[in-house]
Amino acid sequence: MTYIDPTHLDLEDNVVSINRVTKVVKGGRRLRFAAIVIVGDKAGHVGFGTGKAQEVPEAIRKASENAKKSLIEVPMVGTTIPHEVYGHFGSGVIMLKPAVEGSGVSAGGAVRAIMELAGVADVTSKSLGSNTPINVIRATMDGLAQLKTAEQIASLRGISAQDLQD
Repeated sequence: MTYIDPTHLDLEDNVVSINRVTKVVKGGRRLRFAAIVIVGDKAGHVGFGTGKAQEVPEAIRKASENAKKSLIEVPMVGTTIPHEVYGHFGSGVIMLKPAVEGSGVSAGGAVRAIMELAGVADVTSKSLGSNTPINVIRATMDGLAQLKTAEQIASLRGISAQDLQD
């Protein structure tokens, strides 16, 4: 996985979930907040991060900084993804399918946020396992990381992209 420098990109962020975490200690309860944030430039780069802090804005800031460190590049064909793919993480399984132009993002919750910030305009998805936001996000990112263009597959096989289509 190659490092993508976030300083050269115009990144937007989207808070997917904020969870209140309570730790019971001798003196009472300690409240903290856990945030999950997705960042992307709507041009093929997307990443996610998590952060924990005693205040919500600080948790979001930490998650956003963490997300900028985990950017990946999403290969696209026009406005959709190149091929169908299944992403796995834990018990979370996400199916991503290319869709015809103009059909939009047919996905729910966290998957929709990832696709929109990645710049994928037409895609169909289905969650086949866990619906916990972090598992869904990690499974979606796994699926996006598996995507390859026709040129990449042709170069792996040692043939030209034209020969691959024949």
